[in-house]
Amino acid sequence: MDQYQNGAQFPQTINPAGLATPGGHYSHVSIANGLIFVSGQLPIDAGGAKLTDRPFEAQARQVLANLGSALAGAGSDVKKLIQVRVYIVDVAHWASFNEIYARWAGDARPARAVVPVPALHFGLKIEIEAVALV
Repeated sequence: MDQYQNGAQFPQTINPAGLATPGGHYSHVSIANGLIFVSGQLPIDAGGAKLTDRPFEAQARQVLANLGSALAGAGSDVKKLIQVRVYIVDVAHWASFNEIYARWAGDARPARAVVPVPALHFGLKIEIEAVALV
């Protein structure tokens, strides 16, 4: 079957090395029409350990490492990010996250939203999803 239908490319889904196996019916990454969509990344290490009891800063660094692995596995990187959505369980973590994120992103400044939410799966403190160019 052709990978195109009516001019649109069928999505390719991947689960890059360096990320734990998805815990539900989804892929970490979906690629279509030159765009990479990264599913919500939680602070879970490559071995599947959930960092529930770790401080927010450690969780934030793990989530950004996961995002980096997802991008690299799809042939992209932080400089090709278009939009990043961040969900945190307490707006009091915003300043800390912004500092960690700025170090991680460097000169890249994609569109971004940081949204306080009442709770995240497994009692974790942060989740990030993103869109990037291939």
